[in-house]
Amino acid sequence: MNNKKKSSPWKSIQVGLITFLVMVIFAYGFQITKVDLEELRSENRQQSLTRVTRALAQPEIFEYDQVEEVVNFSIYVPCRPDDSGEAAPEQNTSEPYLIVTPGCAAPGEVVQVEGFNFAPYTVGPVRFIPGSDSSNVVSLGRENAETDADGHFLMSMEIPKRPSDSVQYIRATLRRNIGSPHFTQTAYDTWNKIVETVFLALLATVFGTILAIPLSFIAARNLMKTVKSPLTSIALSVLGWPIGIVIGFIVVRWVGDFSSVIGSNAWVNIASILISPALMWFGVRWALPQEEINLPSQSVRFARLGVLFMVILIGFYGLFQLASLAMSAGKTIEVPLGSFGFMGYFLFQVGDIVAIITPVLGALAAGGALSSVLGRLGQYGSEKLPASGIKVLNLILTTIAGATVFGLVGQLVEWLYQIGEPLYTLWLPMMTGAIAGLLLAFFTKPKDSLPIGMVIYSITRTFLNALRSVEALVMAIVFVIAVGIGPFAGVMALGLHTIVSLAKLYSEQVESILSGPLEAIEATGANRLQTIIYAVIPQIIPPYISYTMYRWDINVRMSTIIGFVGGGGIGFLLQQNINLLNYRAASAQMLAIAIVVATMDYISSALREKVI
Repeated sequence: MNNKKKSSPWKSIQVGLITFLVMVIFAYGFQITKVDLEELRSENRQQSLTRVTRALAQPEIFEYDQVEEVVNFSIYVPCRPDDSGEAAPEQNTSEPYLIVTPGCAAPGEVVQVEGFNFAPYTVGPVRFIPGSDSSNVVSLGRENAETDADGHFLMSMEIPKRPSDSVQYIRATLRRNIGSPHFTQTAYDTWNKIVETVFLALLATVFGTILAIPLSFIAARNLMKTVKSPLTSIALSVLGWPIGIVIGFIVVRWVGDFSSVIGSNAWVNIASILISPALMWFGVRWALPQEEINLPSQSVRFARLGVLFMVILIGFYGLFQLASLAMSAGKTIEVPLGSFGFMGYFLFQVGDIVAIITPVLGALAAGGALSSVLGRLGQYGSEKLPASGIKVLNLILTTIAGATVFGLVGQLVEWLYQIGEPLYTLWLPMMTGAIAGLLLAFFTKPKDSLPIGMVIYSITRTFLNALRSVEALVMAIVFVIAVGIGPFAGVMALGLHTIVSLAKLYSEQVESILSGPLEAIEATGANRLQTIIYAVIPQIIPPYISYTMYRWDINVRMSTIIGFVGGGGIGFLLQQNINLLNYRAASAQMLAIAIVVATMDYISSALREKVI
């Protein structure tokens, strides 16, 4: 019995149609991408490709000091009526000299140029010099001559179409090397820029990693899906953030102004830096005693809160004093240190950074603290108050919280697009947010816990995905506008791209950890911070180190590209030489990039092998 299935004509037609469709797609792709091998075979393209390839194969790293032998030969173009063109001008045969045959020529005619008594094995251009002045720097032609062991060369040269009644010249400029080889200026420039590239990538990786680690925890689904809170707590937490940020920023700025008034002297800075930690230690010891026999009175509790508040202010005051001391010390020692003046520059910049971010840290700390306190208050109220009272409270709080959030978003839109209509950028968003909050409170049971963790997770992942979709090259363009052309713009661009890229990789690693240790730690009653420290971090240290090293390698390679838009590093030098058609210099830069990337790959592999 024949068990073979009969072939279906429809399947054959399908295969034929699919094949035809694939051919059509590729044919259209060839047209769109302008695939044309005829252009590749053209003589001009082949000559240009050969010239560039040979230049790239000879990176401009070493050079010799050179001496030139310059010889001119006078020639008339075209020949004069009384000149047969056969008689050459007299030459001093004891020195390098030229013979051009014929001695005069018509424009476009080919002549033979022969050189004698030059140094052996020298190379140089032979050019046509228009005009009657032999010192004229303008030259025409592309011919090059190379002498043999006797210092002789013979070549053909086409006379340019530059007729003149005056005498013109053919000039041979042959160069020979003297002394020992030494590094070229291109090599020194390449070294400086490649060092700049490596440190640009290093700083971007370090600062990006520091900020990516905390983001990775709130972008991990397994950590955030269990975070739930009642609506009362969520609404109060949302309101606490903007209020706390504003209050914290104002207070810390006031501390900064006070510090600048009394802290202009270095001795005052030093005394403040030494006294502030001591005052903070005594304040914390008194406000947070380790053991208490009797429960303190209400007035003592308020006094302790006041002391803790003063401790925080003293801490910020100490930071401002530290910043002032670092800036003044850096400016003072930068010049006396000479070659190590970069240490003074570093101190000054660190102080400036501390002075700038201290108010920001104060604002965020105050926002987080007030949000946490109000959130706990909302949690407590949701547990203790009756459902009817919580329902009314939720209606009020979520309406205010929704109006606040949407109003802030509307103000951001106004700042970006300058619409100039408060109705559309303030009042209408606030009304929309209030209605949304009201509906949320109306349809939510009073004491239900909402998955606020997943909301934070979704917002964080969306933000990271949006920023990661923007290439570091585009970020560099923006930061070049912000801080000017140079490596600082490159550090900021690569740092931002590192944050969003590593945060995604880190969070995915957190999501893949074993759930057993996590559940065991949570079963002991540990809070979220303790859970992360004892159950999450031990499992993620090796992959975090691996990802960080790999990102450093990526940043080294990316830093060569952002230099094309002014982001510093060797890319800026590479682009400049390519634009100037200086391919030998560009080859030196490409060689340096290849060496650094290969070295980084080896170092990162060795470190991963030892650490992980």
